[in-house]
Amino acid sequence: MRNIKRLLGAVAFFAVSVMASAQNDSILFEDNTRIDTTARGELRLNIDGMGFFRDNEYKGSLRKGYTLPGFWLQPTVSYQPLSRLRLEAGAYMLHYWGANKYPCMNLHDIGTWMGEQTQKGFHILPVFNAHLHAAKNVELVLGTIYGRANHHLAEPLYNPEAALSSDPEAGLQVLWRPSFMDLDAWVNWESFIFDEDNHQEAFTVGLSASLKANGSARKTHVYFPLQILMQHRGGEVNTTADERQIKTWMNAAAGVGLTLRPECSLVSRLNFEGMAMYYSQVAGNMLPFDKGHAFYVKTEADMWRFRVRAAYWDANKFVSIFGNPLYGCVGIDDESYVMPRNRMASVRLSYAQNLGNGFAWGGYADLFNNFPSDASSESRGNFHETNSMSISAGVYLRINPSYLLKKF
Repeated sequence: MRNIKRLLGAVAFFAVSVMASAQNDSILFEDNTRIDTTARGELRLNIDGMGFFRDNEYKGSLRKGYTLPGFWLQPTVSYQPLSRLRLEAGAYMLHYWGANKYPCMNLHDIGTWMGEQTQKGFHILPVFNAHLHAAKNVELVLGTIYGRANHHLAEPLYNPEAALSSDPEAGLQVLWRPSFMDLDAWVNWESFIFDEDNHQEAFTVGLSASLKANGSARKTHVYFPLQILMQHRGGEVNTTADERQIKTWMNAAAGVGLTLRPECSLVSRLNFEGMAMYYSQVAGNMLPFDKGHAFYVKTEADMWRFRVRAAYWDANKFVSIFGNPLYGCVGIDDESYVMPRNRMASVRLSYAQNLGNGFAWGGYADLFNNFPSDASSESRGNFHETNSMSISAGVYLRINPSYLLKKF
């Protein structure tokens, strides 16, 4: 009852902010992935960043709760020497309030402490981006790619929280956008190794595609999502590494979606989506399950600046590489904890407002209900996991203005 009251309080807070037409929360987390061919010769200063406060009140044994208060900032300078080529360079900085040092590593989740090699004040790394409009409907990105929410991955495969805690993805990306499909294929190189290094290299290969049965701007739009993620850890030249076992994991998802745009002043968009998902431990034995599957169905409605979502999840021995741990069947804090079947219902209310000139703000409230299931761990043996209800809520401020310095 206490959790329900807290959720209703968060809902009421956002409800009093309603003022105008429909917006969705993509304005907070996504970037413009298209090159402007009319901007040849432009030298620009770009300031990208987000201030955030996110509280995860997780219950059950899959993940302990925690809070993320802080901001990330990515100032860059870009120059477009050709109409189809843009170069961009700068730095990415992450700071959590109350922290004074950070592990020197590529962050893809809450950073795990790895020795005394640290950075002071900020977690910081350089960014570089070369964006080429290579051919009609084809764009090639080298260096810092358009990652995170731009991949449009389903939440069980990719945790939206990565927008707060992960480094920008870097490697190679191909964007192909013909009339019948939107395709995003990429390689994110997470850990580079030198000769005789003492750790493993790690990289992720991903594909996110949406096959369109008809035009996405129509009042009734049918599409077929296809998503694949594979992470590999290994290396041939890291001969002094403590861990040498090659490990490869895969998540895949496919399904069908329907988007309706009713002629209604209250609801501007309705979406229904169902996906079947698959997990495989292709190489190695680090995780307790070799194969698993799941089914995910959700419905969304956009009303004014709000988006309301309800979803159901049913997983059997499924492990998500980058998804919210509440969707998985393996514990994060207790690696011996396994929950062969995980059934969960969730509700989300999100709000986003574009303030103009590269500024937006918003917030959300999530309610997750993991249903009872059989489970086991080294400390407790076999037991029956009771129903657990988790809440997550947060507030964001996104800044991404771009200023023209000079046109040559």
